[in-house]
Amino acid sequence: MNLLKNPKSILLAAIAPLALTACKKDNNNGSVTTQQSTITVENVLQSQPLVESGTFQGTGTPALIQPGQSTTITFSAAKGEALSFATMYGASNDLFFAPDNPGIQVYDSNGNPIEGDVSAQVKLWDNGTRVNQKPGAGVTHPGVAETKNISEVTGADAQGNTYLAASKLVKATLKYNGNSTFALTLQNTSGGTANETPLSPGVWSVSYIVGGTLQAPKPLYTSGQPTVNGLTNIAEAGDNMALSAYVKSITGIFTPLSPILVVVYNGIDNPIYKAGTIDAGKGLTTLAQKGNADTLAAYLKTVKGVKAVYVLPAPNTKVLLPSIAGKQGGVVSQQLNVAAGDRLAIATMYGFSNDWFFASADNGVDATQKGDISGTIKLFDDGTAINQFPGAGLTQFNLAGMPLKESQPIAAVPNPNAFTTLPPVTGIIKVTLK
Repeated sequence: MNLLKNPKSILLAAIAPLALTACKKDNNNGSVTTQQSTITVENVLQSQPLVESGTFQGTGTPALIQPGQSTTITFSAAKGEALSFATMYGASNDLFFAPDNPGIQVYDSNGNPIEGDVSAQVKLWDNGTRVNQKPGAGVTHPGVAETKNISEVTGADAQGNTYLAASKLVKATLKYNGNSTFALTLQNTSGGTANETPLSPGVWSVSYIVGGTLQAPKPLYTSGQPTVNGLTNIAEAGDNMALSAYVKSITGIFTPLSPILVVVYNGIDNPIYKAGTIDAGKGLTTLAQKGNADTLAAYLKTVKGVKAVYVLPAPNTKVLLPSIAGKQGGVVSQQLNVAAGDRLAIATMYGFSNDWFFASADNGVDATQKGDISGTIKLFDDGTAINQFPGAGLTQFNLAGMPLKESQPIAAVPNPNAFTTLPPVTGIIKVTLK
C-alpha cells in the first residue's frame, strides 16, 4: 500500500481500515485489574525541502574552472527529482550559468536514468544587479549597480553584448553510477570563443519530491524575480559561501511515518521483530518497505501472549507527515486497556526509505508507565531491500519504485550512515503514554 495517494498529489494515502482494539487475551487465570492509558504518536520532524546540496570548484588557486578544465558533482536522486546548480560567468559583471528550474532532469518519463550530453539544459542568466559590459578581460568589477530581476541571456544582453549559447560554453555530461547515484561533469568549453571565460566555484542542490510535487522547485533563483539568498555573491564575485550556507540551512530530512502498529503483550518477548535475525516473513517486510501494517497485525493477533493489536491512524485517516514550512506534523492517539506486567511495543516505516522502520527497542516498555517514551524507539533496517539515499532512491516504494531484494539480519541503522546524517530519533518521532 503506497503511502502516497496519488504520485501527482502531495496528499498521502488514506490507510485501509484496520483498528484491532480487542483486548480479549488474558494470560492470567484470576481476575485482572486493568487501567486506561492513551498512547500518542507524533511526527515531530522539522522537515527540509532539499534532500542534498553541496559545492563544486576547480583545482587551482583561486579554485576557478578554466577553459578546458572540468569538475564533477556526485549526487543521488529519485524519479522526478532534478539537479540545479549555479556558477559565475567569470568574465562578466553579474552573469551566471544555471539550468532552467527545477534543474537537470536525470530520469526519463519511464524512470530510466538519463546519460550523456545534457548541455542543452544549461542556460546563461543575468543577475540584474550590475550593468553589463562587453564580456572579457576588460570587465570592471564590481561595475555600475542596477536593480533588475533575474533574466535569461539569449544571444545578446540589454547593452547589445553578444553571447554564444550557454551549451557552447559549458558542456554538461550526465553519468549513471547505479543505485540511484549520478555524476554530472561540467566542462568549460569556452576556450577560443568570443565568450572565453573562467567558471567560478558554485553551488548545487536536489529537491525532495513528495506526491509528485518538488518541495523546492526553484531552489537557487527565480527568473523574473530579484536575486536572493547569496546568489549575488556568485554572480558578481564568484564567491559561493553565502549561497552554500543558505542551501545547507534548507537541506535535511523529510519523511512521513506510516500507520503506527501498536502491540500490547504479556509474558513474551517483543513479537514485532528480533534484531540480529532475518525477517521472519510474518508481515514486517510489508510494513518496512511499503508502510502497510495489516499483514503483521493480522499475524500478531494469533500469537500467544499478545493481548491487543492496533494500527493507527484510525480508518480513513492519513499517515503522519512531518512539519512542513512550520505547520505542525501529524499526530494520532489511541486509548489502551493495560494491566500490571503488560508490555507495549510499536513499529512504523521511515516512509522515504527502502526498508527502514522505527520500533521499540529490545522488549518494549512497561505498558502501565506514564510519560515520554520516545527514547526507547530506535531506527532499524529490515535487511530485505537494498538501501539508497533516503528520499532520493529510484526503488523506494513511496517514491513510485519497487524495492530491490536482499537478505540481511535486522539491524539498527547507524547514524551517520553510508548515505546521510539523521537527526536523533527523538527529533523525528515522539511517543507518549498518559
